[in-house]
Amino acid sequence: MRALLWIALSFMLALPGFAEEVPDRAATGGAQTLEDIMARQRGEKIDDSFRREATGQGNVEALIGQLGTRGAASDAEVFRALRYGSADTRTSAPGPTAGLLIQDSGMKWLAFREGPLLRYGLIFLGVMMAAILAFYLYRGKILIDGPKTGRMIIRFDAFERFSHWVMGVSFILLGLSGLYLIAGRKFLIPWMGHGVYADIAEAGKWVHNNISWAFMISLVLVFILWVKHNIPDRGDIQWMAKAGGLFSKGVHPPAKKFNAGQKIIFWSVIILGFSISLSGVALLFPFEVSVFAKTFQIVNMTGLPNLIMGAPLPEVLSPYEEMQLSQLWHGIVAFLFIGIIIAHIYLGSVGMEGAIETMATGEVDEQWAKEHHSIWYDEEMAKAKDAAPDQATPAE
Repeated sequence: MRALLWIALSFMLALPGFAEEVPDRAATGGAQTLEDIMARQRGEKIDDSFRREATGQGNVEALIGQLGTRGAASDAEVFRALRYGSADTRTSAPGPTAGLLIQDSGMKWLAFREGPLLRYGLIFLGVMMAAILAFYLYRGKILIDGPKTGRMIIRFDAFERFSHWVMGVSFILLGLSGLYLIAGRKFLIPWMGHGVYADIAEAGKWVHNNISWAFMISLVLVFILWVKHNIPDRGDIQWMAKAGGLFSKGVHPPAKKFNAGQKIIFWSVIILGFSISLSGVALLFPFEVSVFAKTFQIVNMTGLPNLIMGAPLPEVLSPYEEMQLSQLWHGIVAFLFIGIIIAHIYLGSVGMEGAIETMATGEVDEQWAKEHHSIWYDEEMAKAKDAAPDQATPAE
């Protein structure tokens, strides 16, 4: 997760809106310029120390009581102190955000959520579906080459199928409700209106929050059930070298119960599933789970932030910033996750003959097993032979 987090943050910080510019203020006596104002409107990061430190007094103690009588501080200076967190906002109200009145990161979060995150996320899903369509037009449905034997072999038992379907159905519900919530405001409100959208969004939020527990439980079950079958081995190299025969008819590299492609899907589901679950729990329990500040501390210890960006990642984050980063990370992982599962659903249903039966009845034809998982088939046949009773009993 931390590696994925670092890649995503590097991408975010490389965007134009996060570019650092330090203008020369010698000609303005330290005051802001038109370029500053335009840069802020474009969402760019600028050197705002000339405003951050202009709070009327040189220390926080001098501003105590500023929310009452103004004294030596002007309204603009008090606003800046509140905005940049240097004002005294001590309060008796409980809660981790009781003293936080204004935070700039909210607009950056909103701009990234409705801008690059939504735009590039939808583009990624569109490209994935276009690639699947192109593959189908080129290869067609992958059929069984040899004649079916009519003899069935058990591939997955009832509990394995149950765990898989709980994960699959819950993921589809989470994906659809999540896409509705993140994209609906921009694309659906103009069509259905605010009232109808809000009613569906409220139901979608309930589904998303509660179905998530089914997904997380099934994620643990699937990991326990199949991790031993998904350890990479040398045979996977041969399978990958021939692309599993996906692009060539009659090519069936040997494979165990799970081939190299399925192992990639398995570990993608486990890693992305754990990551999206962690950020999801942080969103389900606001201000209770802090992930990013601790992660940034570990990443900074590697020295990479200084090497790449010239500055360390922030190690002190407000509760709101933790929530905003969790939501953005949740969305980034979700788009990647959905794209991978779309490809998995295609190959596991209409893309390959006999694949859907593996999770419908748990049984597959022996010919299918020979072609797609020959090593596993031979192992199962050997087990069946060893378990069969001796047929050569003497006659009485």
